Amino acid sequence: MDDRLIQNIKDFCINEGAALFGTTCIKDIKSEFNFSLPELDGLDYAISIAFRLSQKILDQIQDHPTKLYFHHYRMVNMFLDQLALKVTNILQGHGYQAIPIPASQIIDWKNQIAHLSHKKIAHLAGLGWIGRNNLLVTPEYGAQVRLVTILTDLELPVPQPMNFGCGDCSACLEVCPVKAIKENPEKFDHIACYNKLDEFRRKNFVGQHICGICVKVCKGKG
Repeated sequence: MDDRLIQNIKDFCINEGAALFGTTCIKDIKSEFNFSLPELDGLDYAISIAFRLSQKILDQIQDHPTKLYFHHYRMVNMFLDQLALKVTNILQGHGYQAIPIPASQIIDWKNQIAHLSHKKIAHLAGLGWIGRNNLLVTPEYGAQVRLVTILTDLELPVPQPMNFGCGDCSACLEVCPVKAIKENPEKFDHIACYNKLDEFRRKNFVGQHICGICVKVCKGKG
């Protein structure tokens, strides 16, 4: 394991503006990805990077997403994609293979399916747990982060995933306009959530499937 390179990549990401950085092994979950498996040959590890959203922008959300939140959401995704490209370049420069996975490229909106689950990889990388809101929840920032993933053949440290940490908090259940969020995270109603996202999109608040209502109330300790 190239500990110096790994630390240099982490330092680079934090210096660039990332809030959290983690690593994990993905061998056991590659079959869940929406890729042809040959593309992933040898890429058994993943880097997970989180960027903190602006709490002030989130605080402006009431019963629907704002145009400012949409712009912020889009800019954060672009930042994460650029950062993932830079990390990929660093890895390739040291002789390793890497694939940056877009921060927000959904291939099935109705079922909320992407090429892979950034939140699951972030959970395995020790950044947080999957909350009742069906999002990654971090101790520091709650669900107020966006994520990106880089797959690589560089051997990386594998931490112990965090246990579920929402405790008795039910803030997200109380604010969800369609009651998609349940006490049991596994009971999350994806269809109800999607239908509300699609309603927001069609009402032209922002023209995209975003919400932010449950994210607003999940603040963490930061």
